[in-house]
Amino acid sequence: MKLEIKRCPENPIVTPGEYPWRMSNSFNPAVIYENNKFYMYERAAGGLRPFHNYLGMLESDDGIHFIHSSDQPVLTPEMIGSKYGSVQDPRIVKIGDKYYITFAYRPYAWNSNPTGLGVPESSQADYPGFDGDESKNQTRSGIAISDDLRNWKFLSWVNSMDIDDRNVILFPEKIGGKYAVLRRPSGFVTSNAEHETHPAIQISYSEDLFHWSESKVVIRPELEWENNRIGGSTPPIKTEQGWLVLYHGVETQDASVRRVCYRMSAMMLDLNDPTKVIARCPTFIMEPEAYYEKVGLYIPNVIFPTASPVVNGVVHIYYGCCDTSIGLATVSLRDLTHYVMQYEN
Repeated sequence: MKLEIKRCPENPIVTPGEYPWRMSNSFNPAVIYENNKFYMYERAAGGLRPFHNYLGMLESDDGIHFIHSSDQPVLTPEMIGSKYGSVQDPRIVKIGDKYYITFAYRPYAWNSNPTGLGVPESSQADYPGFDGDESKNQTRSGIAISDDLRNWKFLSWVNSMDIDDRNVILFPEKIGGKYAVLRRPSGFVTSNAEHETHPAIQISYSEDLFHWSESKVVIRPELEWENNRIGGSTPPIKTEQGWLVLYHGVETQDASVRRVCYRMSAMMLDLNDPTKVIARCPTFIMEPEAYYEKVGLYIPNVIFPTASPVVNGVVHIYYGCCDTSIGLATVSLRDLTHYVMQYEN
């Protein structure tokens, strides 16, 4: 079976500019479909040195043409705790009558120097009262909450400061009476926990969104196109077969220039026990092909999905393009589910 994922002919559908806080980058958005409208929360930056990131809010009736709801960000580093920081890679779900955004957060933003060849060269920027100690500036993942999609406030942390943890994504409903998150810890600073040489997708549970269980590995990188790391991409989609999960894999293609390639694949997890993998695609289902996916301001050869709302049986995949702009691709939920289930264990 061949899977047809269609790129929007108007890609990239969101690009940087217009406001000072989003002049250089707009990418990796959270998107939810509510009340016949698409609501997008972009990760945006006004410059690279330092690379402060904010979440801006946009709206659309058709999922393609977005306009800003506000000329100011709706979630900023200062709202989380540090005006010098960076709020990154949001994902959004609705549980009950509340909306939740999970995000990655660094208290002191880096300086970034793109090379055009691979992962940018980064260095710690100087800030008043900060000694530059790397162990005090790990990527921490948190949760913000809203009643109305417009007004957000910080709720809780998912991991402690001694663990560098990204790609934290809430399941859209409780499992066994508990909240659940996919996560991707990539290193430990002060703890004695096992260090994942090639970071893997893991899962944790909580009864209150404040206290989280020790994480358990769901899948590890196993294939050549995942040889650097993998991570969850978009909030899990509940289907009759299980939790449909899109994830990304990173391949190191030339270590001498830090050249990598980000691609997307999919798996199906058990509805009642998401540590059980029902099916997993043996290769990627989407990779950089278009010019805007291969060439950009920040890092080449990147598609980074962070949202996949399902509307009328169609999965709308919103993804960052080269950490520079935002693209949209669509696929039938039925076709995607059948494709993944070909590889049932």
